[in-house]
Amino acid sequence: MKRTLCAFAVLALLATAGCTATRDDSAPVDAPLTVSTTSGVLHGKAGPNTRQFLGIRYAAAPTGDKRWTLPQAVDDPNSDVDASAPGAQCEQTPTPGASAPAPSEDCLFVNVTTPRTAAPEARLPVMVWWHGGGYTTDSGAEYDPQRLADAGNVMVVTVNYRLGIFGYLALPGLDGGGNFGFADQLESLRWVQRNAAAFGGDPDNVTVFGQSAGAMSTCAALTSPAARGLIDKAIVSSGSCALVFPTNALYPGVPAQRPYASVAQATSTGSDAARALRCDGDAAAECLRRLPPSALLTQNENFSNTLAYGTPLLPRDPREAVATGATLRIPMISGGNRDENSAFVAGALAVNPSAFTAQGYDGDLRAAYGERAGDVAQRYPLSRYASAGAALARTFTDAGWACPTVRSARQYAEHTKVYSYEFSDDTGPNVSGGSSPQVPKAAFHANDLPYVFDLQGRDLVPSGPQAELSKQMIGYWSSFAHTGTPSAAGAPVWPATTPDRAPVLGFTSSGMRLVDQAADHQCAFWDTVTLP
Repeated sequence: MKRTLCAFAVLALLATAGCTATRDDSAPVDAPLTVSTTSGVLHGKAGPNTRQFLGIRYAAAPTGDKRWTLPQAVDDPNSDVDASAPGAQCEQTPTPGASAPAPSEDCLFVNVTTPRTAAPEARLPVMVWWHGGGYTTDSGAEYDPQRLADAGNVMVVTVNYRLGIFGYLALPGLDGGGNFGFADQLESLRWVQRNAAAFGGDPDNVTVFGQSAGAMSTCAALTSPAARGLIDKAIVSSGSCALVFPTNALYPGVPAQRPYASVAQATSTGSDAARALRCDGDAAAECLRRLPPSALLTQNENFSNTLAYGTPLLPRDPREAVATGATLRIPMISGGNRDENSAFVAGALAVNPSAFTAQGYDGDLRAAYGERAGDVAQRYPLSRYASAGAALARTFTDAGWACPTVRSARQYAEHTKVYSYEFSDDTGPNVSGGSSPQVPKAAFHANDLPYVFDLQGRDLVPSGPQAELSKQMIGYWSSFAHTGTPSAAGAPVWPATTPDRAPVLGFTSSGMRLVDQAADHQCAFWDTVTLP
């Protein structure tokens, strides 16, 4: 009773003195669903744990006489925008099952996802996603980042950029040729600088992350003078600057190539496409602008690796720029999947089961590795593998993906912090599109994506160990965006790569552990093999 009376006495005294209880202004509150930006007043939507603003125009429509021009920023703050649905994906051959709207040239949209609640003064790290798809397919809307934004307490921006012939055409005298898609990606970062704060994001803490072609674009951006001041950290997944695809690695009959092309090579490809479309000569660009997208798409696959260097946006070959230290000095996560190229070989065998045979193995090695074919055959004897296709896939992965990634990470580590990983879980979903009984399912290219994103609106990760791995990967990715040092609850400490040593953290549902990636992929041998 004495305590109760004292309590009433204190309350009475406060009331008499005119005092009131204070409110905690730092407590999280529901984030607003209407936001003012340079793209207009946006009306988004709320989910259980996130809010989203979809289909936000970040650059003017590159249509009509704007086809094959550099992107123009949007400045339309007074427009009223329904941002509850994604915009069109960029022109491409339609993908069965895609959840984004039908392709269109009017496609330069971003999607923003944040946690549903936020402290009023908080500034979230911004993670900008550049999707893969070989520079010819896919869209930002196919990657739903709600799990990442919620669990990681980050703002995620997914980006559409021009693809194929629309994004990478180069012709004599065409300003910006070979770089339109890349220019779109850089413009998306400028949009983030202007608008991140409106969503509670921090424009001074931007992490660009991408996979496959998106990772190759990210790595290229680190070597571009135009990206200075736009990127604070980078995550490069399955796409270092040093990748190389030997002959037949991407598909039977496809010659050796790298992710980037000289401006001369890109111009040659563009001129060939123009001639095929009967638009040759000095007025080729004007002629091509009059053609419908359907006609241009007949040439689209020829532009899968023609992001051009030797241009104002990308002056140097990114591989050489990394090797000589001519890059942004920002923290990086770099890695890939243990069995990257198995996805492409399995896909080829699904179309033609006799594409790679034991009888043709030596010839396939000669096509890929020339005079070193015999040495490769000794190190990768058919007797060790389920099929000739599986053996070839292993050589393609080691020579073209894993070892160049290790080499490039060490070079980059001479100037800044790098954290190397290898995704090696083979128990989750196979989203690569490659499937053949001749190539056993493994950690194929793209099979890491469901562990970070819901794909086409679905969480594909099974419950149990795979779900735990997904939580740890999201933890590493988002903590890196926050601080530049990746860490995750219940997961190992991740040591940094050095110029002399590349400790690689292996991501698997049976338990994360350090792996000797260089030894596993025979990188000491591949360092002696010259590839195109």
